[in-house]
Amino acid sequence: MVNYREIFDEQGMDYATYRQLVDKLLAAGQTTGPDNSEAMLHYSKMNVQRMNRVDKTISLNEALTAAINDLKGNYKLWVITEGWCGDAAQIVPVFNKIAEAAPDKFDLKFVLRDKNLPLIDAHLTNGGRAIPVLLVLDEKGEQVLKSWAPRPQVLQSLLKGWKQENTDPMATAEKLHSWYAKDKTQTTQAELAELLSGLE
Repeated sequence: MVNYREIFDEQGMDYATYRQLVDKLLAAGQTTGPDNSEAMLHYSKMNVQRMNRVDKTISLNEALTAAINDLKGNYKLWVITEGWCGDAAQIVPVFNKIAEAAPDKFDLKFVLRDKNLPLIDAHLTNGGRAIPVLLVLDEKGEQVLKSWAPRPQVLQSLLKGWKQENTDPMATAEKLHSWYAKDKTQTTQAELAELLSGLE
């Protein structure tokens, strides 16, 4: 049994703290997680640029704004992520924008996947530790009401096909980030609007 409150009370970071941690580790030649290889450092550096871009360009669409405004309760939004994860870089700024839109309704915190394996293992995607994972909990942070991971469904399907067509992970990653750039967070926002609309 995962003690959500304990994990997030002890390790939960707000968005600014999470971003600062990634930057601080990079400055020291490290990334979040145990793998500080050149490849992982490269991914993390690219992801900082991606998060910066999404932070600057994102605006919540009408459907997501309406879903937020219609919420009657208060919720904890808890995100399992890592600085080296490309999908997370494209998506966590959206979670932050949602929390900023209604600070009276949402308490947003981030935790690192590789420091919390029992937590991620309770929220696997097709048997894998895919991230980011968004957990929507009740106001007390004790019960998971909804979860979403790790990328929009249409992209999940596309990615499966790309991996079958091409064994080069760099080529697949290029297609992935090209899709995100063209989509401008709209598909992610649509799915999150639907998720929030399903809350009591």
